[in-house]
Amino acid sequence: MSPTTANEPLRGTSTMPPASSLRQITMSTPLQLSPFVYWAQTEQTLQLKIDLKDAKGAIADFSANSLAFSARGYGARGVNAYKFDLHFYGNINDEDASFVVSDNNIDVQIRKAEAGWWPRLVATPQKPHWLKVDFDRWRTEDDADLDEKPRDVMKDYEKQYEQLQKQELGYVKEHTKKVYMIFYNLAMFVGYLYIMLVMLVLYYRDGENSIPKTYANVGQAFKFCQLLQYLEVLHPIFGYTKGSPLVPFFQISGRNFVLFLMIELEPRMQTKPVVFYVFMIWSLVELVRYPYYLTILLKREQGLLTWLRYTIWIPLYPMGIVCEGIIILRSIPYIEETQRFSVQMPNKWNSTFDMVTFLKVYLLLLTLPGSYMVMSHMAKLRAKKLGRGRAKPKHAD
Repeated sequence: MSPTTANEPLRGTSTMPPASSLRQITMSTPLQLSPFVYWAQTEQTLQLKIDLKDAKGAIADFSANSLAFSARGYGARGVNAYKFDLHFYGNINDEDASFVVSDNNIDVQIRKAEAGWWPRLVATPQKPHWLKVDFDRWRTEDDADLDEKPRDVMKDYEKQYEQLQKQELGYVKEHTKKVYMIFYNLAMFVGYLYIMLVMLVLYYRDGENSIPKTYANVGQAFKFCQLLQYLEVLHPIFGYTKGSPLVPFFQISGRNFVLFLMIELEPRMQTKPVVFYVFMIWSLVELVRYPYYLTILLKREQGLLTWLRYTIWIPLYPMGIVCEGIIILRSIPYIEETQRFSVQMPNKWNSTFDMVTFLKVYLLLLTLPGSYMVMSHMAKLRAKKLGRGRAKPKHAD
C-alpha cells in the first residue's frame, strides 16, 4: 500500500520547481541522522551494507521502488536514532527483500525486478552524501550499456513536490485510492474496537456470567465486520494493495466458515465459552493490524506498532487455531445429530455428501498444513520487515 501523490503539476506553476525553492525546502527539513550505506550490485541483485553497530529496533519498509529504514545504534554520530529513505533507480522485487542484523552492521539483500546493470542506485542524479560504493563486493559488466532511461521528475522529487503543494495549496493532493484505504482501515478499526470494548465492559460488570452471552451481545457486529473484510480480497485485484488476493481470501473464508456455519447456525454453540475466547483473539489481531496500515498510509509509521504487527501473531495465531479447532470439534455431534449440510441417497444429483466426514478432514488440514502455511507466511513477512535477528559476529582466524 504505497502512498502516492498527485500526478498533475500545480496550476500556475512549472512542472519542475525552481532551484531556489528546492534549496528552501531542503533547508527547512528537520535534521535527520543517516548512517553510512555501502552498496553493490550484480545483474540480478542489490546488496546494501548499513554501517550501524549494535542496532536495536531495525525496521525496513520495502516497496516496489523504494526502501525506508530506521534503527537505533552506534553510527557516524555516535549512539542515536538513524533513518534514511532510498528511491531506487529501477523497480525491485520487494516480496523477496530482507535484511540481517549483526553486531557490526546490517546487510540488506534485494532482488531486481528485471535483470540488468543500473548506472546508479538512486533515481535522482544527486547522490546522498552518506551513500557509498562497496568496492569489496562490487561487480560490473565491462560492456554494460548504462545509459539512463527517461525519468519521471515528479516521482524522483516526490517529497519536494509535496512541500510545494503544502506551500501553495495548504494541503497535499491525495489519490482517491489512498483516501478510500484510509477510511476503510479506520472504519474496520472502529468496528473491532467497539466489539472489544463491549466484551470487556460486560465482563467487568458481570464477570464470567457475560461469557455465555458474548455472541448475543456482539455477534451481529462481528458478522458485519467479517463480511466487510472480503473487500480485502478485492483490494489487490484492483491495485489498491500489493500481494495476492488468495491469502486474504483463505484467511477470511476460514474465519467465516467457523463464524457462520459452526456458530451462527447452531444456537447451542453460541453460548460456549470458546466463542468468547476466539472473538477476543480475532479482535486483538485486527486492533493492531488496522492501525498499522493507517500509519503506513499516513507516513507516520511507529516502531512499537510495527513490531507488534509482526510479532503479536506468534502467540495469537496458535491460540486462534486451537479455538477454531475446538469449535469445529464441538460442532461435529450437533451436525451428526441434525444431519445439517449432509446429502444422502437417493436424490436427483445421484450423489452423497457427509458433513461430519468433511469436518474431520477440514480439522486435520487446519491443524497441520493449514497452520504451517499461515505461520510460515507470517514468519517470512516478519523477517522481511524486522530482519532475521542478530547473527553471530565473524572472527578472523
